[in-house]
Amino acid sequence: VEMAFAMQVRLQQLMRDCARPSQNRNYKNNYSDQIAVHIFQRSPHLAKGRNSRTQRLVERLCKAKQIHVHTNQSVCEVTADAVRCESGLVVPCDRTFWVTNASAPPWLKESGLALTDNGFLAVRDTLQSCSHANVFAAGDVATMVNHPRPKAGVFAVRQGPPLYENLKRQVSGRPLKPFQPQRRYLNIIDTDRESAIASWGPFAIHAKWCRAWKNRIDQKFMATFSDFPNMETDADADANGTALTHSRTKQPHMHCAGCGSKIGASVLSQVLERVRSEAPSDAEWPDRAAVLAGLDAPDDAAIVQVPNGKLLVHTVDHFSALVDDPFIFGQICVNHCLSDLFAMGATSHNVLASATIPYGSDAKQAETLYQLLSGAMLALAEAQTFLVGGHTTEGPQLSLGFACNGWIEPDQIWRKSGMVTGQSLILTKALGTGTLFAADQQKQAKGRWIEAAVESMLRSNRLAADCLRQWGATACTDVTGFGLAGHLLEMMRASGVSIVLDLNQISLLPGAAHSLGNGWLSSLHQRNVESAIASIQPQNSASYLSLSPLPQFQILFDPQTSGGLLASIPVAHTDQCLSALHRIGYTQSRCIGTVDAPADRPVVAVKPTTIAG
Repeated sequence: VEMAFAMQVRLQQLMRDCARPSQNRNYKNNYSDQIAVHIFQRSPHLAKGRNSRTQRLVERLCKAKQIHVHTNQSVCEVTADAVRCESGLVVPCDRTFWVTNASAPPWLKESGLALTDNGFLAVRDTLQSCSHANVFAAGDVATMVNHPRPKAGVFAVRQGPPLYENLKRQVSGRPLKPFQPQRRYLNIIDTDRESAIASWGPFAIHAKWCRAWKNRIDQKFMATFSDFPNMETDADADANGTALTHSRTKQPHMHCAGCGSKIGASVLSQVLERVRSEAPSDAEWPDRAAVLAGLDAPDDAAIVQVPNGKLLVHTVDHFSALVDDPFIFGQICVNHCLSDLFAMGATSHNVLASATIPYGSDAKQAETLYQLLSGAMLALAEAQTFLVGGHTTEGPQLSLGFACNGWIEPDQIWRKSGMVTGQSLILTKALGTGTLFAADQQKQAKGRWIEAAVESMLRSNRLAADCLRQWGATACTDVTGFGLAGHLLEMMRASGVSIVLDLNQISLLPGAAHSLGNGWLSSLHQRNVESAIASIQPQNSASYLSLSPLPQFQILFDPQTSGGLLASIPVAHTDQCLSALHRIGYTQSRCIGTVDAPADRPVVAVKPTTIAG
């Protein structure tokens, strides 16, 4: 109804502005008949859900404004120039606007969350899902089962404070507070530029002051999106509620490069002190005495004693954050960077960190760095690996990397050249992180897909490497940025062998097949295809044309973050090795192929007959 009133006023104004001056004073009489506004209403009265006095006022105004009202009419068809109703009524129209009640988005049906009969999220008085206590919902997407209310903005806005309060209580482990929404609320309908209808409970009034009141409310609300509070003097606090002392509260107008881009010394020392006080104790770790200068005795560089008879294995990696949580990202990055050591058969010992923290206040940067290093320290503790130093700088986005050092006995080194004809090829993790996070960047990934991918990336390859050694692995690498095909080709070329690959045995992370099928590919995917495709040969008269649409084929080129290990082991140990890997948590481990006889031009021969299309 309000939309019909507004359109009529605006169109009449436009026609008045376009009229000749001699016509202006008579525009109402001249143009009212030329602008026909029709309202089609399924129910007997307009303003459904409002009190009867409001309905009478609205209907009286429509009559006065010559707005045609068609009640008890259900629209069954809309064409370019007409509206057709189930009763047979047909009304010519130049423009048609659908105005409907709020409806639940279709994706909720696939969420696994409890829903109401009309498809909205069912929530308790605490705004928690009725089926999943760790999920909160507010606004039009949710219905409070004990206090159902119309889908109106006033209810959504007033759920904000209790939602915020209960989220804080949930995180801190305190009891949640129930919220009971108001039963009555003020509703104001604009009728023209000068007046409006205000209703409250059983009362209603049509007056000019109602329009002024509504305008004041609307202007005040819109100002909240442009007039922001001055944050320069606000106190910042760390996660424990302790005020952080920092030298600046105002952001600089420019950001320096070079050493001027480093994180401030006070912020860094504050974070390191906090991280060290909360990190797991390393006093009993092997080779603790080998760290001669590190975080506990800092200097310009770390000093570490290499054990007698062992070789130093060194690797480095660095990449931007692919998840929003710095704590989780810190763990993923450690697992990814240490993986090169495990793929060589080495034992990790120490790392140097290199972190880029997004621009922000000292307090914000301190908390981000703390979360990042706390996650990293947790993963390093699992590997009994020391953080001995590093470097921090500020930049446009969060990134992290590690220079990793480990020890190895000279006769225990795994090289990519160690593959032997007849061996089985073992892959310890499912694939798909590249395509899933490409989908996530486009807001197309389901939450459970990303959750499964993160769970996989949080699993270190350390224990898998120990298991593969136990069952006689002779060659190993980790599957990362170049994808399975790229890293497999590196091993084949170094060993001078070929591979027979069973695509149907490759595990895919949940959602990866769907994501690949929809073309949500990592930016590195196509370059991986170009680098490897010439060495891939379909078997049994299959063609690239028949293989290329299949997710099992496309996954070969998907770049992995914190991917699994790829190793060759004696065929006689295949079943025992897989069983052992499954027992220690690598449940997606599979034998994905065999090492074939040497060839002048090593190839990956794929077996399409077993592919489940």
